[in-house]
This record gives sequence, structure tokens and C-alpha cells, in this order.
Amino acid sequence: MSWGIELWDQFDNLEKHTQWGIDILEKYIKFVKERTEIELSYAKQLRNLAKKYQPKKNSKEEEEYRYTACKAFLSTLNEMNDYAGQHEVISENMTSHITVELARYVQELKQERKSYFHDGRKAQQHIEICWKQLESSKRRFERDCKEADRAQQYFEKMDADINVTKADVEKARQQAQVRHQMAEDSRADYSSILQKFNHEQHEYYHTHIPNIFQKIQEMEERRILRIGESMKTYAEVDRQVIPIIGKCLDEIVKAAESIDQKNDSQLVIEAYKSGFEPPGDIEFEDYTQPIKRTVSDNSLSNSRGEGKPELKFGGKSKGKLWPFIKKNKLMSLLTSPHQPPPPPPASALPTAVPNGPQSPKQQKEPLSHRFNEFMTSKPKIHCFRSLKRGGAAPEDFSNLPPEQRRKKLQQKVDELNKEIQKEMDQRDAITKMKDVYLKNPQMGDPASLDHKLTEVSQNIEKLRLEAQKFEAWLAEVEGRLPARGDQARRQSGMYEAQNPTTVNNCAQDRESSPDGSYTEEQSQESEVKVLATDFDDEFDDEEPLPAIGTCKALYTFEGQNEGTISVVEGETLYVIEEDKGDGWTRIRRNEEEGYVPTSYVEVYLDKNAKDS
Repeated sequence: MSWGIELWDQFDNLEKHTQWGIDILEKYIKFVKERTEIELSYAKQLRNLAKKYQPKKNSKEEEEYRYTACKAFLSTLNEMNDYAGQHEVISENMTSHITVELARYVQELKQERKSYFHDGRKAQQHIEICWKQLESSKRRFERDCKEADRAQQYFEKMDADINVTKADVEKARQQAQVRHQMAEDSRADYSSILQKFNHEQHEYYHTHIPNIFQKIQEMEERRILRIGESMKTYAEVDRQVIPIIGKCLDEIVKAAESIDQKNDSQLVIEAYKSGFEPPGDIEFEDYTQPIKRTVSDNSLSNSRGEGKPELKFGGKSKGKLWPFIKKNKLMSLLTSPHQPPPPPPASALPTAVPNGPQSPKQQKEPLSHRFNEFMTSKPKIHCFRSLKRGGAAPEDFSNLPPEQRRKKLQQKVDELNKEIQKEMDQRDAITKMKDVYLKNPQMGDPASLDHKLTEVSQNIEKLRLEAQKFEAWLAEVEGRLPARGDQARRQSGMYEAQNPTTVNNCAQDRESSPDGSYTEEQSQESEVKVLATDFDDEFDDEEPLPAIGTCKALYTFEGQNEGTISVVEGETLYVIEEDKGDGWTRIRRNEEEGYVPTSYVEVYLDKNAKDS
């Protein structure tokens, strides 16, 4: 089977077919190139997806990845990165092994094809020239034969005519001989050219064209074979990464199997455990006896007089817990603005604010403050109040429950110890370098390291003092966290105090409050009495708080935050709670209560109501 034998007369069709083969090869190259672009795009999207769900550094999300489920998810994200990398490998290998190689081969194929068809056209031109020469000699031979025949006839005619002179007859004879000679020469030339053409034609159809077509056939078969090998490479490139992709998927399955629900549950306990005990049973109060409410043996007054380490709400509670009192009543007790009050308008004059920034201290605090103190049960209750008013978190983490505070302090101590160790390592390195300089002065000046050594020593000392401070707070917290069975229990809607001095400690802490929210200098006895009185008054009667004066709005205030109330300039309202030093005054309009900035109102206190 040879194209040179079977397709000897299909030169043009072979030319079109080989061009089509090159077009097919280029189309396949384009297909592989687009596949590599898809792989790169897919890998990029996978990487972006994994990056999008990676936990942000130094954020709350990093703490969430303590849980095994989150760790498994993080492992899945990392494996997806490797998975994307394998698709990048597919793209790179297809580009280098297929696209680049085939593009180079196409250029070589085009040059080879061009050369073969150039030789074919050259052979065609040669045979066409030989054919034209043959046709020319044939026509000349034919013309010379006809002229020789006419000359012979003319000679014969002249020779038969008796009227023609002998000279004319001789001349006709000579002309006929010349024409016969020319015909013989043309015949010989025609015969020679014919033999030559026949030889060239045989060579063309049996040697030149078969050889050229055979080379074109071999070139086309190599192209077909090459495209087949490229398709195998195309599949092999994919197959090479399948084991690695399988490992990525196996790691994802392994990460999923490593999820431990019990461990995650324990982490939740460690993260949110407060250290408090649940409230105890509520005592039964008998209303069948027509007697006034008396303080039980476990009440606040008896607990102080008998030296018991409990503090309880005494008296009647109308048969319901504090969470179930009226909604607006509870919100009015607990709600106060969460940020410092805004300054008065820029057009305000200094004389327009009759109230100073610090109002006189009252002997008792409103129930909301007392209620917040006992519900948080922390040594420094002022911190909760300062956070409620919008203050910053304290340095000793006293705004947190005991167990969470202990964990935060322990974490801070560990961080400081690491920093101290780092500074000590740096000091040791500087000391060794100084010793080297002392032994080899040409390497450096030892005195140049004294300043750095002093600075590092000062840093170590500062860090040690800081660590001692946090260790002292940690020891205090660990001392205040009793065993499970020894913890104080809460009854009648509040927690019992751990010891008789706790309330005094809280009062001292409030005195030293950094935010200056309020100061209390009362004794334990008076404080307990005030607490009991406030609680009874507030929870026995659901009547609104009595007005202690009136106020006039100096400016318009839009109370958009929780706990505030809107007022209009010139409006007169009732004052039910004086400014406690935080810049807010509590007022009432009809049944609506809330806080307004003290600098926005002019307060007229009723002395009799305040004293009572």
C-alpha cells in the first residue's frame, strides 16, 4: 500500500489532506491549552476558597480551632490546597509535555510538508516543460514534412512542364531536396525529444512522484502516531496525580474520623465554666399566718449578727422569682446607657449647665446597682458596672466569672514567663558576645554592648514585676474558688456570700474603682441593711420610684441607645435618680423612664423628698 502507486494522479488532494491533518493537530493543541487554563483557574479558585475560610490571625476564630471539628475543617482546607496543587501540576505537565512539544512538532511538520510538495511541484514543472518541447518538435516536424511534400510536388510539376527552362527545373529540384532534408532533421529531433520525454515521464510517474508521495505518507503517519502518543500522555498526566489526590482525600477522611465530640464538649465546659454553684431551693413562705413578714434565720440581718457566711434575700417575694417580674420593671432596673454621655451642643455656655460633672454622693445606691452586684458575685463588682456604662475591661479581668478569670490570668502569666525567658536568652547571648569581644578586641568594642545589656535587664525586671502582679491576682482567684461541695449556695433568688468579709472587700474595691463610677464608705452592717431595704422596697411593691425633684431640658436629646429617653428643649420632667458620677440622670415622663445626660438638663431637687 503506497500513495505513490495508488494515488499517483492525486497530487492536489494529497496536498489538501495533509493540510487538514496539520489543522487537526493544531486543533488538538488548542484543546490541551484550554484544558491547562481550566486546570489553573480551578486550582486558583480552590486556593482562594481555602484561603477564604482560613481562620484570621489574632482573631476570635483562632480560639474556635481548639475544637476537633474545627481542626478537622482546617485540615480539610489544607488538603484542598494540596488538591489544588495537583491540578497545577496537571496544567504544567500538559503544557510542557504536550502543548510545547506539539507546537514545535507542528512547525517542523509544516517545513517538511512544504519541502515535499515543493519537490513535487518541481517535478511537475519539469515534466510539463518536456511535454511542451515534445509538442513543439512534433509541430515543427509536421510543418517541415508538409513543406517538403509541397516542394516535391512543385518540382514534379516544373519537371513535367516543357515550357519551363532547365534552370527553373533545377532550382525547383534543389528546393525540394532542401525541404526533404529539413523534414528529416525535424523527424530526427522529434524522435529524440520523444524518447527523452518518455524517459522523463516514466521517471516522473514511477520514481519521482512515488518517492515524494511515499515521504508524504510517512510524514502523515508520523503525525497520526504523534497525536496518538500525545493523547496517551494527556491521560498519563492525569493518572500520575490520582494517587496524590487520593492521599488528599484520605487525609480529609482521616481528619473527619479524628473528630471527638466528647473532647469538644469538654472544651466548651472549660471555655464557659463560671465557677458558680446553681441556686438552692427556695424556701416556702406561709401566707396563712396573719403576721407581718419577719426575717428568717437565714436572712441578711441574722447572718451578720450570728456570724454566718450567708447573705440571702429576706422577706416575701410574692411567690415569684426575680426573672418573672414585669418586663418594663426589670428593664428599668437593669437598663442604663452603655457609653459615656455626649457633650452638650457647641453653642452651650458654661453658665448654662448648673449641674457639675460630679453630683453629691447619696447614702444608698439604686436597686439596679445592688442587683448587678449580687448577680455577678465578683470581688470587684464595680467592673461590671463600668462595663455596663461603657468602660474598658479591667487589667485583672475582674469582669469575668471566677473560672474564666483564672484561665485568663493563667494565660497572661504564661505569656509573661515566655517573654521573660526570651529576654533572658537575649541577655545571655549579649553576655557571651561581650566575653568574645573582651578576649578578642579586634572583633568589637565590649563597651558598645553595655547599653543593650542594661536595656535588656530593665525589660526583664519590668516583666518580672508584671508577672508577679498577675501571679498575685491568680493566687487570689484560686483561693476564692472553693471545692465543689464547699461553694456557697444561692437561695431565695440570690447567691450567698462566701465569708462575712466579702461585702467589705467589694465595697473597698468599689472605692478604688478606676472609672470613678461611685464610692461607698458604709460599714458592712449598714450596707446589708440598705440592701435588704432596697430589695424589699423594689420587689414587694411594683409602684414606680418616687420623684426626688424636677428638671428642665436645656437642649434637645434623642435617646437612641438602650436605656435612654428622648427630651425636647424646655421640657419639664421628674427626676427619680440623681447622677452617680457617670454623667447620666434618670428621669420619668408619665410612665416612661430612662437616662439623659446630666449636662443636658437643669435639676431642681426636692430636699424633703431626698432626705426621706
